[in-house]
Amino acid sequence: MAINLLLPLLLLLLSTFFTRPRSLAVPQQLNNLPENLITYNISTISPSSSLVASFSISPSPSSTTLPVNSPLVPAFFIFGDSSVDCGTNNYLGTFARADHSPYGRDFDTHKPTGRFCNGRIPVDYLALRLGLPFVPSYLGQMGTVEDMVKGVNYASAGAGVIFSSGSELGQRISFTQQIQQFTDTLQSFILSMGEAAANELISNSVFYISIGVNDYIHYYLRNASNIQNLYLPWSFNQFVADSIRQEIKNLYNMNVRRVILMGLPPIGCAPYYLWRYNSENGDCIEEINDIILEYNFVMRYMIGELGLQLPDAKITFCDMYEGSMDIIKNHELYGFNVTTDACCGLGKYKGWIMCFASEIACSNATNHIWWDQYHPTDAVNAILADNVWNGLHTKMCHPMNLEDMVAPTTK
Repeated sequence: MAINLLLPLLLLLLSTFFTRPRSLAVPQQLNNLPENLITYNISTISPSSSLVASFSISPSPSSTTLPVNSPLVPAFFIFGDSSVDCGTNNYLGTFARADHSPYGRDFDTHKPTGRFCNGRIPVDYLALRLGLPFVPSYLGQMGTVEDMVKGVNYASAGAGVIFSSGSELGQRISFTQQIQQFTDTLQSFILSMGEAAANELISNSVFYISIGVNDYIHYYLRNASNIQNLYLPWSFNQFVADSIRQEIKNLYNMNVRRVILMGLPPIGCAPYYLWRYNSENGDCIEEINDIILEYNFVMRYMIGELGLQLPDAKITFCDMYEGSMDIIKNHELYGFNVTTDACCGLGKYKGWIMCFASEIACSNATNHIWWDQYHPTDAVNAILADNVWNGLHTKMCHPMNLEDMVAPTTK
């Protein structure tokens, strides 16, 4: 049995190793950091990329191409990490891949797509709320305006604000590089439809950002480059938040006006950290969650300030920690009876080994909060998407929900 389980993992790792590409360039805004802050190391086999605690109803077999409602906005653009990656890393040399079973087994197509989930990710549910089709990965479409005009997903598993976050996993598209990809998309729109029409499309579209968790999972908490001696948690939180705020300003300068920024989830409750810290009763690791709480506080305050500086923009902060802890604490009300163990994995809390084969997955994920070491199930993703949309289960977004953001203005 052990050989049957380890063989698929060995084949997966070998195939990734031999397709490993070269690393990407360091973004300009990190040039002022100490030299030893930027590292690249692919020798360590680490778990898949990020987490984002979410929650929801199991997916219906609706079409991935034909939304039910007429569009509320022209397009939906997504930046982030594995919490919202819909297939970018399928095209990269990395250990952070979800293009194999049992990922996607409960998705609309019942096949792996690159989503780090058994089914849908939050942005799938939100796209349908907006009356749009599921958003394609930037690397998974043909690059024509027709492919991109209703939205593009630039998210990449393992990506962070700091370029080298997640480097031990292999190649990934950092947040700064995702912004550059959007710049290229915008230029294509301008060439195709003219500057005025392109700017009109962008200013009326929704931009969703879910980034930062890998800067903690794969950088700060790992103490990469001795970062914990260079930055106390408060200073590191400020650095990550400032970097994200600057990128939102860069998007604003490209006529982006509607932005949803997701906070970080309670990764101290993830199966990986329950296993690593040897949690006795499945209790969350408070020292990790305290850092996340502080980061979300800093980020919410900064977004409030940014909203005052950019009065014609609608920018909102959605607290993933708040929404996720509501699910964990009230799990029985939501129908979950497995709150600490992942559905797929090995070891205590299923947090030791990543999800690499169907044989190590539970038969029913609907009663689980966690799908793998870091990522929530489809059921969680759907409920958090409801909260982002209109705060159906608990209020997460400040100062407005997505539904309010896209509501037509009355004169």
